[in-house]
Amino acid sequence: MNQVNPSPQSVEQLLRIQVVSAVTTLSKSCINLWVAQGKFPRPLALSSTVKVWRASDIQNWLEEKFGDTEGDHVC
Repeated sequence: MNQVNPSPQSVEQLLRIQVVSAVTTLSKSCINLWVAQGKFPRPLALSSTVKVWRASDIQNWLEEKFGDTEGDHVC
């Protein structure tokens, strides 16, 4: 049986809404509203109750909204 071990570069980090909320400083209700309005990336549904976002999608959205965030982290 062949097992495939992905390299660290090929593994996409998935974020639950609590983490997305902390990273973006948006409330969970705002995130859900903006997803419905098409203003925020859509989550992936892992099950009927578990939704996650790709970390790269959130990073790209932040860069589109606020420019290059490299080194300019807002606390």
